Amino acid sequence: MSTLVTITADERDADLITEGFDIIKEIEKSLSSYDPDANIYRLNKNRHAELDTFSYEALLLSKRYYAATDGYFDITIGSITKDLYRFGEDERVASLAELAGAYVSFGALRFNEKEAFLEESAKVDLGGMGKGFGVDKAAEFFRSKDAKSVVIAASGDIRCLSLCRIEVQSPFKEDDVLLSFETTKDDLGITTSGNYNRYVTSTKNNHLIDPKTKKPQSLFVSITLVSEISSSDLDAYATAASVMPMKKAYEFLDALGVGYIVMQSDGELVIGKNISEYTKNLLIRDTLKKQP
Repeated sequence: MSTLVTITADERDADLITEGFDIIKEIEKSLSSYDPDANIYRLNKNRHAELDTFSYEALLLSKRYYAATDGYFDITIGSITKDLYRFGEDERVASLAELAGAYVSFGALRFNEKEAFLEESAKVDLGGMGKGFGVDKAAEFFRSKDAKSVVIAASGDIRCLSLCRIEVQSPFKEDDVLLSFETTKDDLGITTSGNYNRYVTSTKNNHLIDPKTKKPQSLFVSITLVSEISSSDLDAYATAASVMPMKKAYEFLDALGVGYIVMQSDGELVIGKNISEYTKNLLIRDTLKKQP
């Protein structure tokens, strides 16, 4: 997942935190495209890899997300994120010719419960759902221990097993807060997708790649989703909506029934009609300024 993970719990459940981190570490060892011992790293390198329970489930979910988003969630964008932009490694700016020639096709991936195969020139990147997946597995563990006052946060993917207060970072200035709210239900997922610190040289070269155009998206700078559905689902759907055409993105989010708050690249803030079902005391900060 290559991100900061925090787990907070009340004093009664504090002794479970280490086990929660251990679960997330196991998932990282399975899904990482950076760790040479991880199944997904081996799949990208060798075109074939054995799968464990975590990697098989993640690929199965990714196949469902691909269908549910009309192909806007596609883990085979790894040929762009890993090979061309090389996010998280020796980053560079990809040329238009390189992007046009990149092989992005979910059909390049075949897998079953035991193993996966990948066509030449294709690469898998689970960054669009892996953090949410890890949060879900940790949350399952805490639920099994009847631990309720727990918050699991993997960068923009958060699970609050009880009521909590959330602040969303401004996409325009790292130290500013875009908005804040309090949740009104137990066991809610909150996911924010955007170009936060994940770009090369400028936000025009961000990590949110439209798999159809093979280019970084530019319509949205921040999408926050709130719902009871799994954090993996929220992670994937926020990623997909971030690269959809604007009209399609809003139709997609409305059909999901999730609460959403979207900051467009033109500075307009759009709040979905369902947000009041999950939140209260929503505060939009007046420090919001569009990036010059």
